[in-house]
Amino acid sequence: MKKHILCIGDSNTHGYCADPADCADGGIRFNEDERWTCLLQKALGEEYLVTEEGLSGRTTVFADPINENMDLLPYLYALLKSHEYIDLLVIMLGTNDTKQRLGASAWTISKGMERVVKKAMATDCWAPGAKPNVLIIAPPPIGRGVVNTCVAPEMGEGSVEKSEKLAACYEQSAKLLGVHFLDAAGCEFNTVDFMHLTRKGHRQLADRLSALIPTLV
Repeated sequence: MKKHILCIGDSNTHGYCADPADCADGGIRFNEDERWTCLLQKALGEEYLVTEEGLSGRTTVFADPINENMDLLPYLYALLKSHEYIDLLVIMLGTNDTKQRLGASAWTISKGMERVVKKAMATDCWAPGAKPNVLIIAPPPIGRGVVNTCVAPEMGEGSVEKSEKLAACYEQSAKLLGVHFLDAAGCEFNTVDFMHLTRKGHRQLADRLSALIPTLV
């Protein structure tokens, strides 16, 4: 069987495009030649199967009072079992967790990520004879220009500052749990909402992962 890489995330894993001019199809989602998950599949080749599980607005464990069913934790078991066997689980979440209305600090968000990873590691979804294999990705921090965009009220105060602290908190969580870690800072965000990857950013993330993943699986 192919080595199965399951990628769980939010809108940046789903491929949301905030700037239609940056998307080949002119829509709100990057296509299969642009999304980082699809680019990763092409780079890794036929020995791998890359599956994307992206949901716009998804958080780690925090229930959103406005949009229901956004928190991953209650649905993680069923999601993992529906994709077994898994050789590597990639999780990139945290941007939505920084919303002011959720009231979570960067440290608290990292504790949410730890809960998700612990549940994943305890789920019987891994390849026979294999140990749980998880990669936490810290999303690029939200750009400070977000305060001047239409999504500023959605994110609220403090989201930028919390997002800037996430990588350090996630790295500590990864060390504590004995799992892999990647900081995606530097992958290009757009200047429309300062939160979503550009086409170039998707390529940059795919390039980093295509170099890293063969060393993990």
